[in-house]
Amino acid sequence: MSSALSETSLDLPPGFRALALRELGDAFAKAVEIAGEQGAGTLVWTRRFDLVEVAVVLEPEEPLVTARRAFFAGMSAAADALAAHCPPEKPMVFAWPDTILLDGGLVGGGRLGWPDGADEKKPPDWLVFGLMLRLMMPTAPASRDHTSLEAEGFEMLEPRELIASFARHLMVHFETWRERGFQPVGMDFLARLSPEKGARRGIEPNGDLLVHRTGKSAQAERQALVPALTACGWLDPQTREPWI
Repeated sequence: MSSALSETSLDLPPGFRALALRELGDAFAKAVEIAGEQGAGTLVWTRRFDLVEVAVVLEPEEPLVTARRAFFAGMSAAADALAAHCPPEKPMVFAWPDTILLDGGLVGGGRLGWPDGADEKKPPDWLVFGLMLRLMMPTAPASRDHTSLEAEGFEMLEPRELIASFARHLMVHFETWRERGFQPVGMDFLARLSPEKGARRGIEPNGDLLVHRTGKSAQAERQALVPALTACGWLDPQTREPWI
């Protein structure tokens, strides 16, 4: 095992092993690269002052088609970590499925990776959940559609503390899933999904979102998870950071 995995500057729960990258490193790409070799609990993070960038390797026991629901546990863990330091007047919601909005502005989002060509009906060798949160803006945003934790009045802007808090909350959500099934994990995610008046929503076993609208036809609207994750709408493909 690489000596880099002995990194001790993060206060992580038991079972995690941290790998720190330099400022220009790509935590998600590195985690995907080493996932098969290093295994579950490997947490890759990038040493930056302006951005939280972290990715965690998972080894689910479920078939890939249902195991992707681990994404919702990751998103809720990120929100829980933020909520502990978020000013109470600042609403925090998810835009389906992967974007985190703070007081209406894009502050970051989550990603999910899995092996190319993996069989949907078999447990994948690994999954990687990645998270980015913008701590501060290098320049003024073009509109209120984009923001940072600093701009929204967060008192704690230390990436290591947020990453450690995220890891602890992630463990809690997976423990809940193990003991009580996926439903409470899914409900936690849905509780933070952008409100839609007159709509009742649920998560299908494959991770798709079903939306039943009051007064509409009996057939629910389905919003597919995999294409949405592939699109990764919060991530600027040029900068590889959240859109500004």
